[in-house]
Amino acid sequence: MAETTAASGQDAELPAPGAVSAVSALGSEGSSSVPAAPTVLEVLRRLDSGPRGLTEAQAEERLARWGQNTLPERSETSWLRLFVRSLRDPFTAVLGSLGLVSAAVFAWGTASVILLLVVVSCVLRATGEYRANGSTAALRELVATTATVLRRTDDHDMDVASAAREIPVYDLVPGDVIRLGPGDLVPADVRLLRSSGLTVHQAALTGESAPVAKHADDIPSEPDRGPFGQPQLCFQGSSVASGSATAVVTATGAHTRFADAHGRPSGRQDASAFDRSVHGISWILIRFMLLTPPLVLMANAALRDRGLETLPFAVAVAVGLTPEMLPVLVTMCLARGAALLARSHGVIVKRLPALHDVGAVDVLCLDKTGTLTQDRPVLDRALGPDGRDDPDVLHWAAVNAWWTLQLADLPTPDALDETILDAAGEDELMAYEGMAAIPFDSVRRIATAVIRTPGRFGRHTLVVKGDVEAVLGCCTLAEEERERLRGLAAQQADGGLRVLAVATAERPARARDYTPADERDLAFRGLITLRDALAPTAADALKVLTDQGVTVKILTGDHPGTAARVCRDLGLPLAADAVLTADRIGGLGDAELACLARRTTVFARCAPDDKARITHALRTSGHAVGFLGDGVNDLPALRTADVGIAPREAADVAREGADLVLAEKDLTAIAHAITAGRHAGGNIATYLRITLSSNLGNVIAMLSAGLLLPFLPMLPAQVLVQNLCFDAAQLAFAHDHPHPSVLRRPTVLRPRDLLRFITGFGVLNAVADLATFGVLALALHGPGTGDDEAVFHSGWFTENLLTQALVMLLMRAARRGAEGRMPGPVTWAAATLAAVGVLLPPSPLGPMLGLTALPIVYYLLLAAVLVLYAAGLLAARARYERRRAE
Repeated sequence: MAETTAASGQDAELPAPGAVSAVSALGSEGSSSVPAAPTVLEVLRRLDSGPRGLTEAQAEERLARWGQNTLPERSETSWLRLFVRSLRDPFTAVLGSLGLVSAAVFAWGTASVILLLVVVSCVLRATGEYRANGSTAALRELVATTATVLRRTDDHDMDVASAAREIPVYDLVPGDVIRLGPGDLVPADVRLLRSSGLTVHQAALTGESAPVAKHADDIPSEPDRGPFGQPQLCFQGSSVASGSATAVVTATGAHTRFADAHGRPSGRQDASAFDRSVHGISWILIRFMLLTPPLVLMANAALRDRGLETLPFAVAVAVGLTPEMLPVLVTMCLARGAALLARSHGVIVKRLPALHDVGAVDVLCLDKTGTLTQDRPVLDRALGPDGRDDPDVLHWAAVNAWWTLQLADLPTPDALDETILDAAGEDELMAYEGMAAIPFDSVRRIATAVIRTPGRFGRHTLVVKGDVEAVLGCCTLAEEERERLRGLAAQQADGGLRVLAVATAERPARARDYTPADERDLAFRGLITLRDALAPTAADALKVLTDQGVTVKILTGDHPGTAARVCRDLGLPLAADAVLTADRIGGLGDAELACLARRTTVFARCAPDDKARITHALRTSGHAVGFLGDGVNDLPALRTADVGIAPREAADVAREGADLVLAEKDLTAIAHAITAGRHAGGNIATYLRITLSSNLGNVIAMLSAGLLLPFLPMLPAQVLVQNLCFDAAQLAFAHDHPHPSVLRRPTVLRPRDLLRFITGFGVLNAVADLATFGVLALALHGPGTGDDEAVFHSGWFTENLLTQALVMLLMRAARRGAEGRMPGPVTWAAATLAAVGVLLPPSPLGPMLGLTALPIVYYLLLAAVLVLYAAGLLAARARYERRRAE
């Protein structure tokens, strides 16, 4: 026998610590012809253990062999590694390449400025992400601290009884026999040996809100239920809700399923929405910059007979096309938004680009439990046998709940009983005298209380409550009546309600114990229906999300009727074909699933792989997808989504795999995060549109002027100073307040749309520059006298900064009336930029840059050019907004 082997103290060849767990999980990975879980005897033999547990010597030997029962340590990413990782950002790589080219042509000023911008950007990003990682590390929770274990002190004396004692969880080894009671955390993966009314919370593993019934019977389970659905198995990370059990440890430490999930890579499997946008825009810039210097060199060599002396100017033109401040501005926008979310709404942004991703989200996938509903039911109705409201049914259900709690040594009522007691009140229940109780178990599926009514000596009343089918089976009813009552219960269940049946029976008083055999010949009293309690903020949050253009999809393991009812109660519209069970998607291809996912609102009976596949299908159909999950089973979907979101109380591995961590599982916090993301994303998009279109216009004008003029249209130092002034002014966009219309739609940086925008407005900007050339050449010096380099450089320098200031004011998306009467940071920055453009040439610093004072008539003519340019900008923007709204 296994126990004899264990007691011998000989070192037998034992399987690896996780071997028994692996065999136990055949329900998910093995053949359907194999029993879902080994029998108790098979498990004990493989572990070389017995019902009385291990000896102290055996436990010490196994602890030395297999190590302590602790989760693998997660190495925290250092600040230096985060800094190096920031260098791989495409925009940063573009700037770094330009800096190297500038250094190669001895443009040390340009190279130094670019290097400084790269360093500042990487420092800001690495610091923000390092702080976020520190915040999430502080949220980790201990799995358990101590466990009650049965061990013997003598290796040879078989008559020595096992002693139950508390030991640290980290000293548990495979083969240990432990005891579990209400409120205990399961300290390792275990196989039940004995159990009584055991229910277990597995939310940290599966996301299920309701306790799951467990039992030790050697009954083969359905193979497709997966390991967490096996009633004989309990896993580390779960907790005992009610009942008690004795179990043998099958896996500890790194070999548990919780540790396996904990050790998986938590990074995203593919590029997020922000990453895809950044790469697309980066390649646009790279193509432009690779094309610009050769064009400048070839044009000057062919038409002006200039050689490599124009190379610094060509590099300066390429730098002028680049939004040098983009990495800094992106990091500032995202860091400000992340800091505000953490401070005001308790949302930790672990990965800064995820803030942009959440602003781009247009589909949010979530489970209903704990988000749309609270983790408790509420009473719906108490129905008599005729289907009408009957308060007596609630009364008898409360009697059963109260006296079962009092007499069956339960620490607290379960959620259903607590709801019934709250609805009925406890005062009238004290009038009865409780005699006995037979608690609920997963086989009978009913609970019985035996009471005596004062004044009725010699009589006991059995009050039975539980599963409808089980209670009806104990009642004396005609078959037609039984079918009618089944139909009544099914009608309530189809409406998304949980249904309990209540029955009573009168018995002669007796002294001997009551047993399940007495649960017969009952009189059916009626039905109790319960529904999920709605989260207080869910309805308002759903409305806010709808106004933000976010479609909510429910991915749940619950019954489809239950999920549909919650949606209806919250006012979430459901079409006739908007509810689907996950078993229908198994045979669908990716394209078919993507089409189906777009029109489906509720996916019920979802397994973890189903959630990940649905999320992936939505992404491949062009949506930016957010996923809210809190269990180990949610990890695949968290990694698949553009942005993974987890609450603070989620399983440790779910928090590690998420991009955003919420203080509470509340949709309102997600709505705030989406607003913050769109705020940051809107400012980034505005900066890109304004900067790139303005820079492209300048590049076109420089190329044209280089071909038309006998001298360089602007000196490299002047180009650098102009870019620095413009870039410094545009940092104000990080503090801008977008118009509310920007926050009502997802902010997605689409490279093709951006290319069309910057091309159109860049050409318009180039026209204004060329008009300035005409003003300089004809109005100031007359035909053929446009060779005054200092005047030309000064006039164009001033015009460039003024037009760029004008663009900053007029090209912000839908800014009309957004700031009210007080000027905002962008207005002040634009005014400062314009002042520099006007005052720098005649200042003492002007000659150092090759600039000079301009005549008054130039400013009058320039004002006319700027008025025409402003009119053109407003007309082009109105046309752009109309096309975008179509």
